[in-house]
Amino acid sequence: MASPIEDDVFEKLRYKIDPAEYKRQEDELNARLYAAQQRAQHRTEELVTDNSTLPTTISSVRILHANRTRRSFLEGVVEPLLSANREEAYTLQEALNEIGNVYGKLKRFDIFKEPISIWIDRPDPANPSTSPTDIDVYISATERGNYTIKTGTEVGSSEGDAYVNAELRNLFGGAETLNANASLGTRTRSAYSLAFNTPIASNPDFKFQVNGFASSTLKSWASHEEALKGGTTKLLYRTLGGHKHEFGYSGIWRQITGLAENASPTVRADAGDSFKSSLTHTWINDKRDYPLLPNNGYVLKTVSELAGWGPLKGDAAFFKTEAESQVALPFGDTGITLTAGLRGGLIYPLALPGTKNPQPTRINDRFTLGGPTDVRGFRLAGLGPHDGADAVGGDVYAAGGASLLFPIPKVGKETPLRLQAFINGGRLLSLRGKDKEGQMSKADVTNNLKRTFNALKEDLPSCAAGFGLVYAHPIARFEVNFSLPLVIRAAEAGRKGLSFGVGVEFL
Repeated sequence: MASPIEDDVFEKLRYKIDPAEYKRQEDELNARLYAAQQRAQHRTEELVTDNSTLPTTISSVRILHANRTRRSFLEGVVEPLLSANREEAYTLQEALNEIGNVYGKLKRFDIFKEPISIWIDRPDPANPSTSPTDIDVYISATERGNYTIKTGTEVGSSEGDAYVNAELRNLFGGAETLNANASLGTRTRSAYSLAFNTPIASNPDFKFQVNGFASSTLKSWASHEEALKGGTTKLLYRTLGGHKHEFGYSGIWRQITGLAENASPTVRADAGDSFKSSLTHTWINDKRDYPLLPNNGYVLKTVSELAGWGPLKGDAAFFKTEAESQVALPFGDTGITLTAGLRGGLIYPLALPGTKNPQPTRINDRFTLGGPTDVRGFRLAGLGPHDGADAVGGDVYAAGGASLLFPIPKVGKETPLRLQAFINGGRLLSLRGKDKEGQMSKADVTNNLKRTFNALKEDLPSCAAGFGLVYAHPIARFEVNFSLPLVIRAAEAGRKGLSFGVGVEFL
């Protein structure tokens, strides 16, 4: 026979719970928990504020659960934190700030799981070697798995591909990574790369990278296929202000092959092998709140390359530079954002060692412009100089655009989905003043650049306007747009109607 208590339980189970009442009780519980957390956080802030100038000595730091990471590597991270290694004493506020900096470093190594937990405790007062100001710091940092393998497919920017990516983490116990990638696609026929990356001096903001790669890409807009094989080395550095610098060297063997039957004389003249040996520098200052769909902030970026000069050798010689900027301005708290961007670049031809005149630029070094991720409303490489049906690239370009992004009604501004209206345009020109074979003297280069810049400003840019749908996935941004070319020049390839773009950088 069931007890009265059991009868009461079964009696309650027979009654259906009102969903509205259940939701009300759940909301009340969550509100009480949130209020308790806020009170605890406020009390902690008060304690820290009231004791912020209290003398503090960090006597020990212990990192728990980091079993595969070298002790010497971790010591390089935490030893500067110890009071014994500092000339000046800590206040409590300063000690907490420095502990936060160590937490940030461990997080940026990207070898530890989230969350990384930190505890602060007093040492045993019975220990005669301790003082009343001493604290011990304990950091719980559980390592991520030592490898990741991903496979998938991607579609966008007139290309589809399938890829496999493997990453080995913390190879030698010092946050090193080895990344291997292979992909097959409709435009990038094949691409293979192997990259090794390691921090220098236990600093996640100072890294060395070496990379080897091979690829074969169909460039249908210029009636050829380009094969690349080579390697790069880079030093990557991030300043305290968040500025990113990359200094690198690359040596790349290039081959223009697989020419179509109707390939233009310009493409045929550059067919065959070439070797580019170059130094590069990239600077990025990104202050946007969310780079793929910014609501506020700005980004500035420059990329510079020096090829074939002096000891660099190779058979391509030039100085190439690009600059890019974007700003995002919100309209209050409405979720409506105006973004505007500008880009520009130039190639300055140089003479190869032992030669007198600057080397003519090659088709695989010139700029291209147009497509769903830069100047929408035009086909890939649809703007600028053409030889027949082939887009042969240019030496100087400028492009700009503005987009107004709106939340979708009944979807909300919190989602990464937006409607957009845009206008964008640009011009791409080859260097003026060349002879029929593309030659010019050193004295002519500067004057011809001035002539080209003047021509850039003479007429309206090729431009297009349209509207579409934007979705910001954590990996990439997706756009479906309807575009209408407004200004288009002879031989340029516009694209009226729907287009689909996938990328991480949009004009």
